[in-house]
Amino acid sequence: MSRSRSSSKRIAAICIAVAVVVGGGGAAFAYWSSTGTGTGTATTGTSAAFTVTSSAPTGPALVPDGDPQSVAFAVANPSTGTLDLVSVDVTVANADGTEWLAESPCSAADYVVSNILTAYGPIAGGANVAGTLDISLVDTGADQDACKGVIVPLYFVAS
Repeated sequence: MSRSRSSSKRIAAICIAVAVVVGGGGAAFAYWSSTGTGTGTATTGTSAAFTVTSSAPTGPALVPDGDPQSVAFAVANPSTGTLDLVSVDVTVANADGTEWLAESPCSAADYVVSNILTAYGPIAGGANVAGTLDISLVDTGADQDACKGVIVPLYFVAS
């Protein structure tokens, strides 16, 4: 009897263990499946306009067909991101870009802006690039006394 008792106990223990594993395992690993969606946003910045500053001209006073004056300037990127400088155009014009007339018959047509030199390409945020240009008083073959002593305005367009 001792053998059959021990076998019975063994079989009972195995049955209890199987029941616990099967019953408990199913409850411990039950789950639902699902899917979901969501939305979000990101904000991009904008660029700020280049700023251009210039220095006083250097060189001799302008005379018809004489040596040019040199003007130093800087193009600054006030943005936080990099901006690409493609060109700098400079004309003799008022600060708002309108036609400049000093005293008739002196006008922007009496002057030539040339040799605009600067480094073109990417400008990091907060940085600037330096440049120079020449300005000359052309000899029109006419009386240019009206151009004596005038201060010639320069209008810069950086893009």
